[in-house]
Amino acid sequence: MTHPFLDLAPLGADRFAAIEDRVARLLSTGQDVVIMQGEALLPLEGAIRAAAGPGTTALNVVTGPYGQTFGDWLRDCGATVIDLAVPFHTAVTAEEIRQAFAEHPEIDFVSLVHAEAATGNTNPVAEIGEVVRAHGALFYLDAVASIGAEPVLPDAWGVDLCVIGAQKAMGGPAGVSAVSVSERAWARMAANPNAPRRSYLSLLDWKERWIDGGRKALLHAPAQLEMLALEACVERIEAAGLDAVMARHASAAAATRAGAVALGGGLEPYVYEAQDAAPVATTLRAPSGVVASELVRRALEADPAVPLAAGGGPLAKEMIRVNHYGADATPGAVRASLAALGVALSEHGLPVDVEAALRAVEEAWR
Repeated sequence: MTHPFLDLAPLGADRFAAIEDRVARLLSTGQDVVIMQGEALLPLEGAIRAAAGPGTTALNVVTGPYGQTFGDWLRDCGATVIDLAVPFHTAVTAEEIRQAFAEHPEIDFVSLVHAEAATGNTNPVAEIGEVVRAHGALFYLDAVASIGAEPVLPDAWGVDLCVIGAQKAMGGPAGVSAVSVSERAWARMAANPNAPRRSYLSLLDWKERWIDGGRKALLHAPAQLEMLALEACVERIEAAGLDAVMARHASAAAATRAGAVALGGGLEPYVYEAQDAAPVATTLRAPSGVVASELVRRALEADPAVPLAAGGGPLAKEMIRVNHYGADATPGAVRASLAALGVALSEHGLPVDVEAALRAVEEAWR
């Protein structure tokens, strides 16, 4: 039996390196870019374990569940962790970071999530980067959800470790991910006796056996289908233009917020200020007395194709997430999501105006 996904010619080192170069151009970075053969949790954890250890004092910014996870990894590495937690309906500010440095001048590592798709907020990384750079700390950024939806500029922002994944706004595969690494970050890893080596988590293995070797021999057999899918995904973004892809996500976010308010029924944006809302996904607060996960379940029964999900864990009671990213960053996906939510809300006896919501989507889309 033949299949287009089978019996492919091996993916060689030259092709692998060329895909890395295209990802680097997407990030406008001159740093080393390593494409790791796994979902983004692989480089997210690998970078922390490589760069942090018992001598590290880390400022861990928590604006959602991933920030909480990073704090756990940092503590597991033996780092001293100072959590800066802000309400999930807002964003951290550069002034809050500056104040944390003033109170704890020993901080030498900062971990931050750019956009939390799980909570719908986004953080002002450019402003924060200036503060971190002035302090001299190593800057680690999770840009998995933001890449493709809003600017991600590790060099301009002073980010030392920037992790991305293709499965959200890029509209690509989940099985590969990438991290850009500054010279400062490589030096920190090399000086860390606890940094993973001879391990699937190891960034230093990629540095020493791949990058320092001139990218001539891969460490192991690559995830070929995922690499080809990543290449196709980046090619599609290049053809459309990154600015156009980001504009489409920004329009989807603005239209969803406007449409939800016009829909009524007690639905409202979860992130209070539009400037703090992530373009990759919009979170909504369920009406008082209505369980968000039940509302989403009924909306999906009305239209199984809409990109709706309830919040994770305890947020399932109050949060609805409209995942308007990738192929779903379209007016049609936004309209269908609001119409399905209108059905679910009306079945709870709540007054809604679907036509007003659809008009608001059209007016807000740019």
